[in-house]
Amino acid sequence: MEDIVKQFKRLGFNEYEAKSYLSLVKQGAVTAYQVSKESGIPRARIYEILSNLVEKGIVMKEEINDNTRYSPLPVETFLQKAKLEWQSTYSVISDSLKNLEITQKKLDNRVITIKDHKTIISYCQTLINKAEKRIVISIWDEMYEELKEELAQAAEKVNLQGITLQVENSIRNLEVHRMTSFTENLSTEHWFILSIDSKEMIYGPSIEERSVAFYTDDPVHIYLLEDYVWHDVLVNRLVSRSQDELEQWITAERKIFFEEK
Repeated sequence: MEDIVKQFKRLGFNEYEAKSYLSLVKQGAVTAYQVSKESGIPRARIYEILSNLVEKGIVMKEEINDNTRYSPLPVETFLQKAKLEWQSTYSVISDSLKNLEITQKKLDNRVITIKDHKTIISYCQTLINKAEKRIVISIWDEMYEELKEELAQAAEKVNLQGITLQVENSIRNLEVHRMTSFTENLSTEHWFILSIDSKEMIYGPSIEERSVAFYTDDPVHIYLLEDYVWHDVLVNRLVSRSQDELEQWITAERKIFFEEK
């Protein structure tokens, strides 16, 4: 019950209003006293709450033989009403925010921190949908699963390039990273890179471990990280065409390079 009450609050209802409507859904047409008793709302408040819901069109009031009964708007009707109101609100807010947003090119390039799992995914989806010519990615399996639908749709209209790690059946044109001691090491950070049209980029560690990422429109950042992806793709292709000794040599050289002095 607490979960659905929380969701009602997100629709603009207070706790007592949510509990009153839910009580009516469960009981049908009943008196204010019965709503108060079933929902736990104080009797001193119940008439005010039900009156508010009647005004909102969520509850219907009827007089029967000197008794006042209340009944809920049918669930399907309520859901359709809520959907239409949300769509209308979204449309108005969307237009207003876009009008407020500064559209001219900013003089300073930014690197900003993004937090929260859902926010990061939404940001990535927005960037993918904005792409006009090209998307460059370096992405591990967990992030790929979050974005594969948007990436697949984008691949139909723009050039999708890059590399995937531990991904099965990845989208065409994407390089599949070879299995190495580095990629199979459980302590390896699963960083992702997503760049669109070489204009905007979001990158960060695995959001399953740390819900943080970084957005930038700085051309230097974008160039360096796209070049990093290209070198990863290039090395992957070279090793795939060479003997196992090359793989062993790269592993040893990497260990030496990153070894603490």
